Amino acid sequence: QVQLVESGGGLVQPGGSLRLSCAASGSIFRLSQMGWYRQPPGKQRELVASINSVAGTNYADFAKGRFTVTSDNAKKTAYLQMNSLKPEDTAVYYCYARWSGSSTSLPINSWGQGTQVIVSS
Repeated sequence: QVQLVESGGGLVQPGGSLRLSCAASGSIFRLSQMGWYRQPPGKQRELVASINSVAGTNYADFAKGRFTVTSDNAKKTAYLQMNSLKPEDTAVYYCYARWSGSSTSLPINSWGQGTQVIVSS
């Protein structure tokens, strides 16, 4: 069983910054990709950013220039640095990881429990 534990959410004023962390643990043979989705109130979940060792990073248009996704493979941890936050960034942010349990098993996506980010004055 693989678990993802997120941290770093909270209340921040417009223009402020937050850094989210996501730590994966469990029987992971290969961690091929990690990333973040978010779900604003009353809206569908949407991709924020992802990172993998082959394709590098990928960002949603609203995240480009403001958000940065990084990872520490040794720690199996991904980070999302969010700067210049806007009220419309208010959402529950979910971490995900694509992993496989052995050299022959197919990759699986696991999700974190979500962390609330509120951008408000």
